[in-house]
Amino acid sequence: MSEDLWGEDVARDYDDDSSEMFSPDVLGPTCDVLEELADGGRTLEFAVGTGRVAVPLSRRGVPVSGVELSEPMAQRLRDKGSAVELTMGDMATTRVPGEFSLVYLVYNTISNLLEQDEQVECFVNAARHLAPGGSFLIEVGVPDLQRLPPGETARPFHLAPDHLGFDTYDLATQRLTSHHYWPAKGAVFTSHHRYAFPAEYDLMARIAGLQLHARWSGWDKAEFTAQSRSHVSVWRKPH
Repeated sequence: MSEDLWGEDVARDYDDDSSEMFSPDVLGPTCDVLEELADGGRTLEFAVGTGRVAVPLSRRGVPVSGVELSEPMAQRLRDKGSAVELTMGDMATTRVPGEFSLVYLVYNTISNLLEQDEQVECFVNAARHLAPGGSFLIEVGVPDLQRLPPGETARPFHLAPDHLGFDTYDLATQRLTSHHYWPAKGAVFTSHHRYAFPAEYDLMARIAGLQLHARWSGWDKAEFTAQSRSHVSVWRKPH
């Protein structure tokens, strides 16, 4: 999660390179769910980045604060002139003043914490920020292991003329590496992740004193099944 990874070169092109994630078809349902869970209260986004979700959510009148480690990414958010209140720091330990109705972490970002202890600490940090009855939400992919042929370690996740994406898995360490290629630009980006299955996240939540409230396969609240490729999970802090 260092600026060596999310540095100036990545921040400069991040919104363009992830343009499909900024579409109304993606952000509309995302903000609908977050606004509903916030229920008129304050929200906090861990690893807010350039504000892909925080900015449109704040435009709905939802009070949004954000925590961000990368200064170049944070500067792109500031340049948008949004109402998002920004705190610099990491999502596992940084404390923002006050209580929140909702803390959320989207687009696989929980996996950027590469050790199990760090991911547990992120859950604990989320619980620390929540008011009683508040919700912690993550959006993250399900490891694609069942689709790996014997002896192979790589799976494509995006194949298009302008972008190629592959994940490589190390089953012994629960690590995956995402490889991005943009042929027209001759650009390459590699990021490292720690994957986990939903049951492990539920245990992290239990350690943090949170209880599972809902799990869907996506922002449309479709049922989560054995075939789901991702999940949106919500845990609640007891009253």
